[in-house]
Amino acid sequence: MYPRPFDYLVPSTKEEALDILAERGDEVKILAGGQSLIPMMKLRFASPATLVDINRLPNLNAIEIQNGHVRIQALARHADVVRSEVVKAENAAIASAAPWIADPLVRNLGTLCGSVAHHDPEGDWASVMLAVGAEVVAESRERSVQSHPGSDAQHVGGTRVIPIEDFLVDMFATALHPTELLTEVRIPRYARGGGDYQKLERKIGDYATVGVATHLELDDAGVITRAGIALTSVYYRNLKVPEAEAVLVGNAPSEGLFAEAAQIAKAACDPTDDVRGSAAYKRDIVRVFVERGLANSLAKAQG
Repeated sequence: MYPRPFDYLVPSTKEEALDILAERGDEVKILAGGQSLIPMMKLRFASPATLVDINRLPNLNAIEIQNGHVRIQALARHADVVRSEVVKAENAAIASAAPWIADPLVRNLGTLCGSVAHHDPEGDWASVMLAVGAEVVAESRERSVQSHPGSDAQHVGGTRVIPIEDFLVDMFATALHPTELLTEVRIPRYARGGGDYQKLERKIGDYATVGVATHLELDDAGVITRAGIALTSVYYRNLKVPEAEAVLVGNAPSEGLFAEAAQIAKAACDPTDDVRGSAAYKRDIVRVFVERGLANSLAKAQG
């Protein structure tokens, strides 16, 4: 099947892209890697009137440290994240997940920011971002509007920094406004921490049957000061498990503590029976992966 007809626009600057979004926002889809969007358009699950290709925008592909965060911009490809020395040094959960993303062909074109903006509940990156406490940066063109005749002009637009938990609203739905462009994801740096991503898939490049992202931060005494646990493909959206995280924080890590958190995560998820496995099987994989992921996260934090 072919996509429905659409306008194809290729802005050369970010400002030009934001102008297009300000004018046509409700009818626009952004094209970066297109590894999810193009198949959806071919199946007519998505039928934008305008496709805005941002691949020619300059200075939008950095992976760097900035103001206490690891900054991953909109045109940084999955393969860039895999190769990034900044990611390897700064965030073990992201470094662990990156090679699991799809297959080499998709990793060469697809982008982390595009995956987060797409918010497929079977996508890996949203779970990782939930576990590590990321923020999303959304930009739009500032413009003046009149709230009512005779009133002073009000400025709307600009830049919003949105916690990932607030950004991911529902399946394939985010808090991004139609006039906004997701320009970067920010991940807090940590002094002593570690993370991991466990994924069960039928074949290379497949969606996760079960995915589990974990993250731990420790103080100088080895006590857990922050924990992140998020699940992929076992709920109607990527699922953060704050009850399991709360069990970990303030305690010294141990196998028993990790097992307790894993049981809470197992109970929180709601997988379905399908050709990949029964719901009971997937729940138990969640339990195993949470225990394994926390143990790996601890080893990396201590190392």
